[in-house]
Amino acid sequence: MAAVQRSGISQRWFLVPLRLFIGFGFAAHGYAKLMRGPDHFTAILSALHVPAPHIMAWITTLVELLGGAAIFVGAFVALVSIPLAVTLLTAMLTVHLRYGFSSIKLLSVTAAGAKFGPPGYELDLLYIAGLFALAVAGATPLSVDAYRGGGRR
Repeated sequence: MAAVQRSGISQRWFLVPLRLFIGFGFAAHGYAKLMRGPDHFTAILSALHVPAPHIMAWITTLVELLGGAAIFVGAFVALVSIPLAVTLLTAMLTVHLRYGFSSIKLLSVTAAGAKFGPPGYELDLLYIAGLFALAVAGATPLSVDAYRGGGRR
């Protein structure tokens, strides 16, 4: 990393793509839930025996959509990472854990294309690790937090 510092490129620039991908990923999942309609996700939560499924469907959707947008623009990253990580941990413990680690389970390939099994918790852990890295690192370039002087320098 010394070569990176000597070239004049701040190490924080390497976190910008991570911030953009994580933010977009969360926002895309929240948007998909919103576009399918709250009743669709409510039915899924009901099948999982989640208490107050309608309220939890809206909370999860808004946390993903708004939290993802906040991460994407780099606004209040450390604070926003907490509810996003809780959402991931909940999904991991209630849905993905029973399917093992791997998020990609190729079952077969047919003329119609590849058929995959249920995803494991690998992706949840990757998102949590990314959120942790962003929260600990502080403000990244081209972010709201950097503009407002938030985060560690």
